Amino acid sequence: MGIQGMELCAIAVVIVLFVAVLKQFGILEPMSMEDSSDSDLELSTVRHQPEGLEQLQAVTKFTKKELQSLYRGFKNECPSGLVDEETFKLIYSQFFPQGDATMYAHFLFNAFDQERSGAIRFEDFVIGLSILLRGTVHEKLKWAFNLYDINKDGYITKEEMLAIMKSIYDMMGRYTYPMLRDDAPIEHVERFFQKMDRNHDGVVTIDEFLETCQKDENIMRSMQLFENVI
Repeated sequence: MGIQGMELCAIAVVIVLFVAVLKQFGILEPMSMEDSSDSDLELSTVRHQPEGLEQLQAVTKFTKKELQSLYRGFKNECPSGLVDEETFKLIYSQFFPQGDATMYAHFLFNAFDQERSGAIRFEDFVIGLSILLRGTVHEKLKWAFNLYDINKDGYITKEEMLAIMKSIYDMMGRYTYPMLRDDAPIEHVERFFQKMDRNHDGVVTIDEFLETCQKDENIMRSMQLFENVI
């Protein structure tokens, strides 16, 4: 998988990798006839009981049947109803055995673990997935900004963006041809900041991020790629 142009389309990289992993592990599968039933979520076999379907329908853009299908896949992979960071890393390491997915999984886990509880609940998972797959452009970009803003101070620094880029290269680099140079992540970050840092103060704000992304045709196209995967 090539990753050229990531400095402008990293949100697409996030969606591509996340959707690919979910499909590989059976969490995003076409709904079967069984999924078309109107029964509520099965809760008896899990230790964490998610919110009811009505509540989740109200805060996501999934139908009741889609939520049922998603929950079955989530429960199959996570019988306890919770995913901790080590499990998240294990899933990604299995999907990318020739790379090191540790840091990428860490950053993505933190983006889903909004309450910093150390575990991703089904509610956390499905709300984040709803944004990535069905959210507005503005919602998707805000989610991506939150991923890059590692310390959650409202700014993306070069150090934060470099950490994200290195994590993607560590995970994906061996799959690219030709092989990427060691300084490629730094070059991507510099191009990212040349494009995003409109006032040249060394950080990217949410307003700068949103404005620049919404003017980029490649990023706008990437926002629409996965709206109908389930």
